Amino acid sequence: MLPPTDRFDVLVRLLGASPAEQGALATARDRVEEGRRPVPSPAPAAPADSAGPAHPVPRQLPADVPAFTGRAARLADLDAVLAGAGARVVLIAGTAGVGKTALAVHWAHRVADRFPDGQLYVDLRGYDPRQPVDPGDALAGFLRGLGVPASGIPAATDERAARYRTEVAGRRLLVVLDNAADAGQVRPLLPGTSTGAVVVTSRDTLGGLVARDGAHPVRLGRLDRADSRVLLRRLLGPGAGPGTVDLLADRCAGLPLALRIAAAGPSPHCSGVPADLAAFDADGDPHTALRSVFSWSLRRLDPPAARAFQLLGLYPGRVFDDATATALAGGPAGAPLDELARAHLVEPADGGYTMHDLLRAYSAELAALLPPGEAGAALDRLAAHLLDTATAATATLFPHDRAGAEPTAMDGPEAAARWLDRHRAALVTLAGSRAAVALSRVLWRYLEVGGHYREALALHAAAAAHGDAGAHTDLGAVHWLLGDHDLAKVHFGRSLDGHRAAGDAAGEARATARLALVHERLGDHDEALARLRDALAAYRALGDRHGEGAQLLNLGFTLYRIGRHPEALDHLHRAAALFADLGDRRLEGYALGNLGAVFSATGRHDAALAHLHLALERCVEARDRGGEGTARGTLGVAYHRHGDHTKALGHLRRALTVARATGECGLEVETLNALGDVLLATDRPDAAVHRFAAARALAERTGDRHGLARAVDGLSRARR
Repeated sequence: MLPPTDRFDVLVRLLGASPAEQGALATARDRVEEGRRPVPSPAPAAPADSAGPAHPVPRQLPADVPAFTGRAARLADLDAVLAGAGARVVLIAGTAGVGKTALAVHWAHRVADRFPDGQLYVDLRGYDPRQPVDPGDALAGFLRGLGVPASGIPAATDERAARYRTEVAGRRLLVVLDNAADAGQVRPLLPGTSTGAVVVTSRDTLGGLVARDGAHPVRLGRLDRADSRVLLRRLLGPGAGPGTVDLLADRCAGLPLALRIAAAGPSPHCSGVPADLAAFDADGDPHTALRSVFSWSLRRLDPPAARAFQLLGLYPGRVFDDATATALAGGPAGAPLDELARAHLVEPADGGYTMHDLLRAYSAELAALLPPGEAGAALDRLAAHLLDTATAATATLFPHDRAGAEPTAMDGPEAAARWLDRHRAALVTLAGSRAAVALSRVLWRYLEVGGHYREALALHAAAAAHGDAGAHTDLGAVHWLLGDHDLAKVHFGRSLDGHRAAGDAAGEARATARLALVHERLGDHDEALARLRDALAAYRALGDRHGEGAQLLNLGFTLYRIGRHPEALDHLHRAAALFADLGDRRLEGYALGNLGAVFSATGRHDAALAHLHLALERCVEARDRGGEGTARGTLGVAYHRHGDHTKALGHLRRALTVARATGECGLEVETLNALGDVLLATDRPDAAVHRFAAARALAERTGDRHGLARAVDGLSRARR
């Protein structure tokens, strides 16, 4: 028997689950509960905006490995798995640098014609100390490769996995999951049918994947001496001296990674043994062999390339580019990077370069040996470069937030979003000690719109520690989104004090408006309206039309919440017109969505649905996770009032997924209450009780008076 929702949530929190884990467990519990109830209507069809092209053919495999050598027995093992019946999942396991990826990619190219529906590939980076790939992100990449548009990709990992299994069902696809850390990282990426095949590589034996999921283990050992010598001769060419070949084969301990890096060092026509390499003794230890080869390879680099490799150990991200290396080095780094690529110390990836995780760890060890002054200067240059580029990226995505000098915009919003997503972890890490205030001011909108609330907390807290009043505003806003209203009030109060002391009227207006939203959520509507009118007057006095539009939007929403619909419509129409005139399609979408909510509440169903679909389109276009969730939740309510409960449930479930993925408590409470209404209307009072109870528990915890009142009323109706 499942515990009631409110007790379940308390139990999960007591067990120490993170907010993301709490949301995932709550979703799973709700689905189990609903699965026990008879469903009177068909399962909701995918919304029209989630449809994609029919059966695109992804070709995601990396290039085949040059001079692939040996492994005949292991290739035969892979062929046997492909020829067998049942689940065709194979696990290639072995030590670091032994050639697992090379074997998987080479075999995948060899059998690609047997998978006419395409090949999917992802490097899960399971042993990367900085940024292992989340299964949900990997699923999003696969779904895009399969032709699913961004608007059709669910927010929660379990829903993405379900959509992925639907997309690949019956298709002859080959899926390569490279560098997996554990079975939990792999399972969401396994297709539900056996028409295709999956190859997993890992340093771990992943016993759970073998026992539970039927994976066929293929243990990959080191190359023997004969194959090592063959590989070296193929890499070095016919002029390589036998002494060099024999010594390299011995020192590299049969590890293909070490052999390839070592072969990139000596001249292809050398006949003697390099003295610096001969000094190393691997003793058959693969890790010693790698360290020896890495060190020897660096000694053979030109000094600028060797220094670039050492400085890259300071970079807190995974993928870097010429600009990153140039910032670290303090000068042009194109030629050094080319030399590092020729030496196989870096490799192309995602429009830039990356390193094997063993090389990254070695680079970090070398970076730790830099004099503190040199390392600090390099990090300062890196922080300045990242700040400048982030400023350009956010100006491209959110041109209406620009203040001061006009930054150089990036080449379109897609490029800007890709850059920010790729460098987000590095930006937040650097903000801990460098440029915290500046990065907080630049990134606040990107982090808030994208639903990256935990990273926003870290960044704004670092900036607030320097006494920045604007950072307190942004920190309070994130706490408000997460339902921590007391903390939000504290930070908004500090922001108001700081801006008033500095005579910053614009900052004071922004903090006043944000504080008003806390009062609204806590049920003090008179105070909320008074503060919003103060903020509106301040923005008008400053001549800030965008700020004026934002306060018209907030006033319209607050008036709608207390049932003053004619006034709400007036404010919202003016907000929509103002944002349309300014060209801010995202906030125009917010205004249209709120207009749709008012139309729905007053029985104008066709107008409501038209406005809400347009609002959803605007928010998806702007990559605004919270806005998308709100639009879907309001669409669900509108369809419920219109009598279409199937579409209502579809939108509300997706809204709940967004709310739980981002941690936005207000949206979660509203959506749970709306789901309770729909379930009650479709004769499922027990399921409705669980939704209302969950909404009540969350509203009580966060102080959401409006949500609490709705939940208590819903519980009363459902129990009757």
